[in-house]
Amino acid sequence: MAADPLRRCVGQLSRLPGIGQRTATRLAYWLLNQPDDVARDIGEALSELHDTAVRCEICHDVAATSPCHRCANPQRDHRVLCVVERPQDIGAIERTGTFEGRYHVLGGALAPLDGVGPEQLNIRSLLRRLSDQPVEEVLVATDPDVEGDATALYLARLVRPSGVRVTRLAHGVSVGTELEFADKSSVARALENRREI
Repeated sequence: MAADPLRRCVGQLSRLPGIGQRTATRLAYWLLNQPDDVARDIGEALSELHDTAVRCEICHDVAATSPCHRCANPQRDHRVLCVVERPQDIGAIERTGTFEGRYHVLGGALAPLDGVGPEQLNIRSLLRRLSDQPVEEVLVATDPDVEGDATALYLARLVRPSGVRVTRLAHGVSVGTELEFADKSSVARALENRREI
């Protein structure tokens, strides 16, 4: 009988992405060995996240309120709109401290083999924003993979006719990577995206 709650906890933890049975077991035993308030606080935080987090009605980011703090901030540059696949991509861009525009979360990338077409993404609301707001540039910051590239090209074809400038994040060799150890596609992208100095 005592193993049932432990087994249930392991089963639930192993549902998380990247968490296998062994890691879930390790986490469950760790939780079991913590003071009661630690497990309770984690459980409450998970419940609160699910119960109170909302999607921003404008950009589709996960937030405590709608519109979110970025969409409601008049200091953000409304002329530049950065389009990302997932809400967590916003965090990666914000951590650079260099982008001051606004965001739009697509909710994924085009992946026809997986049944993800334009209808499953937040593309209609993106086009609505572009027609309602004076946007001068759309920065497409989708992943540098086949789906991200296809999504970027699709968006460029949709947006360009309206006269809005469409840009894409540069791709290539990462800072700190030795050239000899970089993969072939990264070096090829770096060559294609080379800049004058």
